[in-house]
Amino acid sequence: MTTELAPETGRAPCCGFEDEHVLRAAGAEGLAGTAGVFKALSDETRLRILRAISHMTELCECNIVPVFGLSQPTISYHLKVLREAGLIESERRGQWVYHRVSPRALLGAVRHLTEIA
Repeated sequence: MTTELAPETGRAPCCGFEDEHVLRAAGAEGLAGTAGVFKALSDETRLRILRAISHMTELCECNIVPVFGLSQPTISYHLKVLREAGLIESERRGQWVYHRVSPRALLGAVRHLTEIA
């Protein structure tokens, strides 16, 4: 014999907050994108690459590879993650690809953090 508990209706809130819908929907828009940004920023190499690009305003991938001492495919992967998160913008000029930081994405992530606080 199993006993199932039916959901209670008309239950008094434990802490004085009555609208669960507000809790579920609060800040739901854009959180997936923000999570993607923070996942991209969670790697030390990507943070270093982002900082290097930021300091140089624009940086060619051919200049990034020798500085970091990593293989070209590894650098390309990290740049791809940063690009997919919207943190950098890339532009092909001939055979070279130049990258620059997207300040909107960084400021958006900071804005989401401040909304949480």
